[in-house]
Amino acid sequence: MLNNALAILLQALGAVLFFNRFVAGVALRILKKKAFDEADYGFQPTVTVVVPMYNEGAEIRRTLTSLLALDYPAGKLDIVVVDDCSSDDSFDHASAVAATSGGRLTVLRNKHNLGKRRSINRAVMASRSEIIVSVDSDVMVDAQAVRELVARFVRPDIAAVGGWVDVRNKGDNWLTRMQTIKYFFSYHFLKNLEWAFRRVMCLSGCLTAYRRDVLVELHPILEHREICGVPIKYGEDRFLTRQIVKAGYLTTMTLKAVCWTAAPTRLEDYFSQQLRWRRSNIVDYVGALSHVWRLNPVIAVHYFSLFAMLLAYPALLMTAIAKGQLWSILMRQVIVCAIIGLGYWWKARKLPIERVHPLWFVSIALVLPVIYAIMTPLALFTLDSGSWETRHHHEDEPDPSGKRDDDDEVADDAVPARPMLEPVAVTSQAVVSAAVAAPRAERPAA
Repeated sequence: MLNNALAILLQALGAVLFFNRFVAGVALRILKKKAFDEADYGFQPTVTVVVPMYNEGAEIRRTLTSLLALDYPAGKLDIVVVDDCSSDDSFDHASAVAATSGGRLTVLRNKHNLGKRRSINRAVMASRSEIIVSVDSDVMVDAQAVRELVARFVRPDIAAVGGWVDVRNKGDNWLTRMQTIKYFFSYHFLKNLEWAFRRVMCLSGCLTAYRRDVLVELHPILEHREICGVPIKYGEDRFLTRQIVKAGYLTTMTLKAVCWTAAPTRLEDYFSQQLRWRRSNIVDYVGALSHVWRLNPVIAVHYFSLFAMLLAYPALLMTAIAKGQLWSILMRQVIVCAIIGLGYWWKARKLPIERVHPLWFVSIALVLPVIYAIMTPLALFTLDSGSWETRHHHEDEPDPSGKRDDDDEVADDAVPARPMLEPVAVTSQAVVSAAVAAPRAERPAA
């Protein structure tokens, strides 16, 4: 009886999610075609691109080179790298690029390992720019990306605009090919419903633009995030997006702002990434229970359906294993994944991008049981983890004193120049070391 009830629940949830993503989402995209990706290219605010960095090594050069090639007015663009106490030579590589950047790039170093979000917070509080663009340290950014992002701030209540994250190492192996289709499908299909209502609930830190005044408003919330007294560093992007929506602002995205990230090439790294994402999903789904229902009712139903599916699907898998029915579920997933792969091929055929064979997505049918049956329960019991668990990153040891620096406490309305950062700034012009904190009118021409 319980098994039948669970199966009926999953079928109902699947029907709701299918309708929301593939019927309602597509229909809204067609009906609201003109306003779906509305843009104002005459809007050219001041922008600071912030790159939080930790143990990227020589790879950081690739990211920074792509940012220095951005097509945006030089007098309105700053690039700031915040080194979060890397234990390798990342700081040296970033500094070498800054030294030849003509004063357009500043490299800063935290006094202590703070994590991605708090590193970004420091640069935000030191900046005077209208727009902050977050870029992960392992991505390459298209030259038009910033221009496309800022053009989507067509209303004062739009607080964040995300771009399209594509995979740059698509041909490495079967795992990266699978992820290529997964990433594509996520951006081109699965976010349509949220996009239509300008309530995109998770904007990736790989490439997202924010209004700085909104980030300053949310600073106290973003600065202190913990579970059971343990600071957590996973899920920063999802948490930030939800806090923006909770505060009453709109979030949107555009597929015309593109960046390319390196997908995990080993199952070990991929499963670590998925475990971290599962923790993030659980924490923020639970956190949203108090306020998502007050948003658009369609978005609320969709959001709660995703949460219910996340929790119910592992139970179905365990039941199927116990009853010897796992093979039947796998075969159905193979069929669904093959159809999704064909949908990817049909949609991507007209785009000027590198494509992979659609049947590579079938392999995810064999990976999903591990992700749901093992990673989801494991995530539930390790929500207080402080580890990033991605790209071989290992957290530094905490400060032996157990104390926070006084500089770590920043008032909501404060805009300090650099006190909270170690006074290490590398640029090709000495005057630029304080440029991020100086008003635009006082800055030297780039």
